[in-house]
Amino acid sequence: MSKLTDVPKRILIGRALRSDRLGETLLPKRIALPVFASDPLSSVAYAPGEVLLVLSIAGVSAYHFSPWIAVAVVVLMFTVVASYRQNVHAYPSGGGDYEVANTNLGPKAGLTVASALLVDYVLTVAVSISSGIENLGSAIPFVVEHKVLCAVAVIVLLTLMNLRGVKESGKLFAIPTYVFVVGVFIMIAWGAFQGIVLDETMKAPTADYEIKPEHQGLAGFALVFLLLRAFSSGCAALTGVEAISNGVPAFRKPKSKNAASTLALMGALAVTMFCGIIALAMMTKVRMAENPAKDLFHNGVPVGGDYVQNPVISQVAEAVFGNGSFLFIVLAAATALVLFLAANTAYNGFPLLGSILAQDRYLPRQLHTRGDRLAFSNGIVLLAGAAILLVWIYGADSTKLIQLYIVGVFVSFTLSQIGMVRHWNRHLRTEKDQAKRRHMIRSRAINAFGAFFTGMVLIVVLVTKFTHGAWVALLGMVIFYATMSAIRRHYDRVAEEIAAPETPSDDSVRPSRVHSIVLVSKIHRPTLRALAYAKLMRSDTLEALSINVDPAETKALRAEWERRGLTVPLKILDSPYREITRPIIEYVKNLRRESPRDVVSVIIPEYVVGHWYEHLLHNQSALRLKGRLLFTPGVMVTSVPYQLDSSEAAKKRARKRSEWNAPGAVRRGPVEKRPKEPSNKG
Repeated sequence: MSKLTDVPKRILIGRALRSDRLGETLLPKRIALPVFASDPLSSVAYAPGEVLLVLSIAGVSAYHFSPWIAVAVVVLMFTVVASYRQNVHAYPSGGGDYEVANTNLGPKAGLTVASALLVDYVLTVAVSISSGIENLGSAIPFVVEHKVLCAVAVIVLLTLMNLRGVKESGKLFAIPTYVFVVGVFIMIAWGAFQGIVLDETMKAPTADYEIKPEHQGLAGFALVFLLLRAFSSGCAALTGVEAISNGVPAFRKPKSKNAASTLALMGALAVTMFCGIIALAMMTKVRMAENPAKDLFHNGVPVGGDYVQNPVISQVAEAVFGNGSFLFIVLAAATALVLFLAANTAYNGFPLLGSILAQDRYLPRQLHTRGDRLAFSNGIVLLAGAAILLVWIYGADSTKLIQLYIVGVFVSFTLSQIGMVRHWNRHLRTEKDQAKRRHMIRSRAINAFGAFFTGMVLIVVLVTKFTHGAWVALLGMVIFYATMSAIRRHYDRVAEEIAAPETPSDDSVRPSRVHSIVLVSKIHRPTLRALAYAKLMRSDTLEALSINVDPAETKALRAEWERRGLTVPLKILDSPYREITRPIIEYVKNLRRESPRDVVSVIIPEYVVGHWYEHLLHNQSALRLKGRLLFTPGVMVTSVPYQLDSSEAAKKRARKRSEWNAPGAVRRGPVEKRPKEPSNKG
């Protein structure tokens, strides 16, 4: 790598790490929690509001259903967490939902889950960043005026932080995540103390507002449908739960145990905060409306289009701490930060899943390779590019983006838990130990209950959000599925084509003869080196080949060839249209037609240069020719390099740097030094 590109790279992402230091990048539980659980933890900043927004369709009177919806979300959360605790023990390789579905339901189900997760990870970044930008924009007008630009800038910043490595990014993200969690718990505790012990009346800024219901007197199926829709919206609190099961390899040993503990802690924190905020919202009489400009009234008058509807958590914090108080400001800042950092769940889940899919030949193999900082750099960059594209298309509007959300999550939840049911069924058929059987039956019941719940939520989400944007998420899943299937077919076809046969074939039989051709433009040191190398090959025939583009130069070449007494025959091909590549290709093909069992070896002298701009001045004809010859069967192409002084200078500059890695050195790991052989000198 040239110094021109190496220095900025090291400044941005740090020094390269050797493969034997991979263990140093693994995460303890205290860092893994903010890294993998920032998405579900931060979702309490908007999930309670989503519940109230849906219930507001039926008016304030429907708010009394919110505690029951919260209970349903809690039951689902505990069910999913309990199920995924089984996953991380049964499938600790990091495949998560994909591995469970692929193993128990078949490759098609596994690929469906993978497609859903990949779409969901991209949406997690887009939604989280856009939501954070909107929260920040309420305080900084510049951000609102340049939403897309600011969102892209944040995505780029997060990308660079993650390219530095999982552990380093986790340390940076841990502080705001823990500040947010502690702040919410202080708010819940202080609010409960004021309301229950001190019997003080806390009022949200919207407590005196009235909601004009879009549909009054809902009953029967309509009411049930509304409650199911509110429940599905509240299930936004579950987004990102699956990331821990996909990220088990990133944990320190014992990996499965630490991942399961982190899952349990994440679930407990998320449901406590979710329920606490719902309870305080009811206590402080928060009012939310899907269309506040028309449906929210103050003193009998609609609030109008200029009204800014603050999130539930913001209104509750203002009621508990007081507007402008220190704790209110700290919690508001932490909330904005944690919404940005929620995208980090995807930055860890997407590359890990991409690596596993690449290993299974569903994605390009480059996604399986770790970068200089031992992170899956290619996956991180791919995720960032897809998220930036979504942000640009939707103008960083979280309201539009969130309609695409959740679908992928519950597709993976449902198929994964169905897969776990089959997993337990398979093991129960062979297990004889009664204690283990009871454990398996209990686990199967948990997974079956989770499959039913998540399947129901998936149906509700599809029905209620399909026309609002969920179809885009489904389309994305279809595109991912088709693309990965095509990649797998390609890899399978290539593997079958290049597989070593058991019986002798044309590739393993020694060719009858080898014809070597050295391409010559003029006589200079690179040409002489190529001729010397060709002689060492001891081919059956050897000749030098030149193209007659300029008769004067060709005549001079012949004269110089004879003057030097070069023993290799020189053959000149006429090119009336001044082409170089075509005459050589035709000549080589003619040799192959005359002797199909012979091999033609084309030897090309090339310059090795030390500056990028020198590549534009040299070797262009050689590059074009090699590109054509590679498609010609029975032709071998050999480059004979000649290092110019500039390349030697570049090598010296590289050696002077404190750290210089040859391509792939980081990935190959440490190279053991060979012991010196004892000297025979007496």
